[in-house]
Amino acid sequence: MTKNERLIISAILIFIAVLTFIDISNDYLDGVALWHISIETIVGLTALAGVYYLIKSHFAMQHTVVKEKQFSNELNLEAQKWKRVSKTYLDGLSVEINKQLHKWELTKAETRVAFLLLKGLSIKEIADLRKTSEKTVRTQANSIYSKSGLPGRTALSAFFLEDLLPPKL
Repeated sequence: MTKNERLIISAILIFIAVLTFIDISNDYLDGVALWHISIETIVGLTALAGVYYLIKSHFAMQHTVVKEKQFSNELNLEAQKWKRVSKTYLDGLSVEINKQLHKWELTKAETRVAFLLLKGLSIKEIADLRKTSEKTVRTQANSIYSKSGLPGRTALSAFFLEDLLPPKL
């Protein structure tokens, strides 16, 4: 429910409560039966309870949004820190990966596709990014695997990343 929707519903409920309490006041002055006044009081109080619930949920949602923004900012700061710390290593790794792709005699297009495959992009995502067909990207990927002697994407990733990870425990 949007903020405007909550405000509109709250205004309607407040309007109902005010009208109900005006009616209760008139009924009391006119000597209407107590059971009738009691029912109208319950209606008015229920409308006010609805307003309370909407306001309470609004503030709870605001609190949650603030916490989520803080968490997101912390994650972004952590990611930026990781990029700064690892930039030298990643730049060196990128150069070394490029040298190996050159040894495999990949074309420029195949090299670009290989890097995108290593980044974890899907065939469709690579095709969209490179503004080409999925069939073309699939053909280039198969050519990469053939020239490298590797059976597929997992082996390609493992070729470059296996030694970066700690040994199995």
